Amino acid sequence: MRIRFFIILLLGLVLLSCDEESKVEKEIAEIDVNFDVERFDKAFAEAEPKDLPKIKGAYPFFFISDPDAFWIEKMNDSLQNELLAEVQRKFPDLDASKKELKGLFQHLNYYDKAFKAPRVITLTNDVDYRNKTFVNDSLVLIALDNYLGANHEFYQNIPMYIASNMEGNQIVSDVANDYAIKYMFQSNRRTLLDEMIYFGKLLYFKDVMIPFKTDADKIGYTEAQIKWAEANESQIWSYFIEKELLYSTNNKLPSRFIADAPFSKFGLELDNDSPGRLGQYIGWQIVRAYAENTGKDVMKIMQTEPEEIFTKSNFKPKK
Repeated sequence: MRIRFFIILLLGLVLLSCDEESKVEKEIAEIDVNFDVERFDKAFAEAEPKDLPKIKGAYPFFFISDPDAFWIEKMNDSLQNELLAEVQRKFPDLDASKKELKGLFQHLNYYDKAFKAPRVITLTNDVDYRNKTFVNDSLVLIALDNYLGANHEFYQNIPMYIASNMEGNQIVSDVANDYAIKYMFQSNRRTLLDEMIYFGKLLYFKDVMIPFKTDADKIGYTEAQIKWAEANESQIWSYFIEKELLYSTNNKLPSRFIADAPFSKFGLELDNDSPGRLGQYIGWQIVRAYAENTGKDVMKIMQTEPEEIFTKSNFKPKK
C-alpha cells in the first residue's frame, strides 16, 4: 500500500508540473511581439548601381566602411549573383523561420520584461559559417547563405560535421544561442567541468526559450546522434569520473569533448560511433538536473557559477 501511495503521489506531482508548464506556455503564446523579417539579401540581389543610395538609406550600418565602388563591384560579381540566386531559390519566403523567431521572442519577453522585439534582417556573408547569425539589443542578422542544406555544392570544402548544421531548421537555434551568450555570466572557464557547464547553460537556455524545437535541433545532432548520447550517458560520465577529467585544466580536453568535431575522443572503440561535443551534452544534463532540483529561474541559472550548479544538481546519468 505504501509503494502504491508514493506512486500515486509521484504521478500527481508530475501532472501538476506539466499543468503549470502548460499554463506558462499558454501565457507566453498570448504575448504580442511585432517584427518583420527584412530581406536585405533580396533587395541587393534585385538592385542596380542606381539603386545603391536607396539601399544605403534603408540599411546604413552595412555601408560604414566600404566605398560605393566596392558595392557596385559586388553587384556585378558573377559568384555573388550565383550565391544570391541560390538563397532566393532556397528561401522564397521565411514564413516558417519567422514563426519560430516569434516563439523565441515571446519566450524572451516572458523571462526578461525589458526585452523588445528586434529588427530582423537577412543577408549573405560569403558563407562565413563561423558567423551565421548576429544579435545585439536591437538587431538580429541572419546570413542565409549558411543555411542552404548540408549537401549544397557551395559547402563541398566544409567538413560534413559542420555542414550538417547548415540547414534552415537551425536558424532559430543559432539565434537563441546568440541570445544565451548575451545573458551568460561565468567567471571561470578553466576546467573541463567549467566548459561543460558553460555550454550546458547555453543549451538549457534553449530548452526554455525554444521548447518547440527537438533536443537534436538544440544541440545540432541528428536524431541518431542524440539517441546515441542518451543511450551512452552513463558510460560517458563514468569515463570522465574514472579518468579524473572534471577538474582537469589540460588544454587538450576541450578539443576532445567540447569543440565541434566529427566524433568525441575517448581513445576507445566507441569513438567512431560517437558524436562530437559530448562534453556539452553532459553539461546540459547537469544544468537540467540543477534546474529541476532548485527550481531556479533560467536567467538566474545563466548567472550561476559552475561549482554551485554541479554541487546542487545531484546529477546522476541515465542508466
